Amino acid sequence: MNNFLVNSAYFGLFLTLVTFSIGLFVRKKTSFFLFSPLIVSVTLTIIVLVIFKIPYESYVQGSAMLGKMLTPATVVLAIPLYRQFQKLKDNWLAVLLGILSGVFANAILIFALCSLFKISHEEYVSLLPKSITTAIALALTEQNNGFPAITVVMVTIAGNLGNLFAVQLCHIFRITEPVARGVAIGTSSHAMGTAKALEIGEVEGAMSGLSIAVCGLLTVIVLPFFVNLI
Repeated sequence: MNNFLVNSAYFGLFLTLVTFSIGLFVRKKTSFFLFSPLIVSVTLTIIVLVIFKIPYESYVQGSAMLGKMLTPATVVLAIPLYRQFQKLKDNWLAVLLGILSGVFANAILIFALCSLFKISHEEYVSLLPKSITTAIALALTEQNNGFPAITVVMVTIAGNLGNLFAVQLCHIFRITEPVARGVAIGTSSHAMGTAKALEIGEVEGAMSGLSIAVCGLLTVIVLPFFVNLI
């Protein structure tokens, strides 16, 4: 059984689709925000891999098709932005300043915490790009001789936290403006947060999708000013 699963060309794809479908079912039945389909899928996938002792590399190879879909899926985020282009034109300065504020807040907070807890330079530069999309974050970490594994974990955590708690945090801080919600979610929790923003509304999804790209670009520009502070 184990050999069959390991050698199956599409086992990873099948496992991902099944576990995500279970996550959707659980969310629909419980309506509990912590039962995010993504979290349920990841948890169940880990359990299956551990129980059947399936190497992670085999799973990745079997789910490679999903990785190839990431690029077109990201491009599709331009559709809601196109539909809400007038809102972007009307609020472009607020959107830009909001994203820039998020980039600086992220960098300053990480610098402060790493200084407080005496974190090494390599770990510090690995944490700095935690709120941007994985591809850009890894490139920045490798460029600054950080630890890619730490970056991947932190990017995943940031995205999942945004996906789970975006709605609750917006309620707590009384953020009701759709544009502000979208910018906040996309700037702090990239694609995973944007998935939640699209559930909230089309304006939120459009602004969040835009924030992913702009936040990544601004982080590339701003990061060199923080890299050597520790």
